[in-house]
Amino acid sequence: MTKLKWGMIGGGEGSQIGPAHRLGAQADARFEMVAGALDHRADAGRDYAQRLGIAADRAYGDWQEMLSGEKGRADRVDLVTVATPNATHFEITKSFLEAGFNVLCEKPMTMTVEEGEEIVKVVEKTGKICAVNYCYSAYPMVRQARAMVRAGEIGKPRLVVTNFSHGHHGDVTDAENPRVRWRYDPAMAGVSGQFADCGIHAMHMASFICDDQVETLSADFASTIPSRVLEDDAMVNFRMTGGTVGRLWTSSVAIGRQHGFDIQVFGETGGFRWASEQPNQLIYTPVGGRTQIIEKGEGGLHEDAQRLSRVSIAHPEGFPLAVANIYCDLADAIAGEVRDGLPTASDGVRSMAAVHTAVASAKAQGAWMDARPSICK
Repeated sequence: MTKLKWGMIGGGEGSQIGPAHRLGAQADARFEMVAGALDHRADAGRDYAQRLGIAADRAYGDWQEMLSGEKGRADRVDLVTVATPNATHFEITKSFLEAGFNVLCEKPMTMTVEEGEEIVKVVEKTGKICAVNYCYSAYPMVRQARAMVRAGEIGKPRLVVTNFSHGHHGDVTDAENPRVRWRYDPAMAGVSGQFADCGIHAMHMASFICDDQVETLSADFASTIPSRVLEDDAMVNFRMTGGTVGRLWTSSVAIGRQHGFDIQVFGETGGFRWASEQPNQLIYTPVGGRTQIIEKGEGGLHEDAQRLSRVSIAHPEGFPLAVANIYCDLADAIAGEVRDGLPTASDGVRSMAAVHTAVASAKAQGAWMDARPSICK
């Protein structure tokens, strides 16, 4: 199998997300990293790219140089990953899509709903792929949960309860650390802090597993550390188009929680729970029956869960391999296969609409509001 050519923008030396993308993209030998503009400091980015094995003529100083250099090559990259600061996502993603490249963008895809809708229109016009890295939806047992809902194994979902909470920003003495502070600064993070950073993963997951979309929501935001402008804790109630009731909590000041992302779905005939800290298990209870543990790698799983499991039962697969599953779906999609579990630009614009609606609702003392972008109404 010929490897697809892959390039990356951002995610340079010392970044949080860069290593996950490099491990994920190359884990299954579907992609080869051949180009990169990895740092806002041109010389540092070129140096790091070459240390990663990228040829000097494809180790670019910035994204504009990479766009100019790649679009004229016969061996241009098949996929570009955008892992830069949030405010730059729209311009870079749009420019590469319009030049005929497939793009994987880190979330948030854009800073505004209008920008997100423009990306959707560019995708429709160019026919290129724009995926958004909601990688938690690519864990095998999350795919199992979605397949069970689609197969009617828990009946119609009545209630979904999810949270994504940690305590890593709960130390007031560390609040002015630049690596922490920017997440609560509107000039850097946009209109929302914790909900846009972590909570939106939980909301996307609820829509993904329930195979439905958020229609209305009511939000309560709090900045528990006084120096913060944007929220570090949020509670969001929502309703889905099909009638499912949603409850979401997200926090960065929940001291004692490490990376607490979990989701429970309760249907007419059963329910289940998945947690990111035990990602290989789905806890399932049929109505009137005993609670069961469904394990990754065991027999009888739905096709998507089997396809995206690499190692045998009892051996853990962690976050970088969830990212790898996004890249597997992307490689298949580039080859023309349908992978409807791949988060797309439409998911990106729905998420941004939910963020802006939650901000407005919180300012209006929790008023219920329509959370759908105009292109999805």
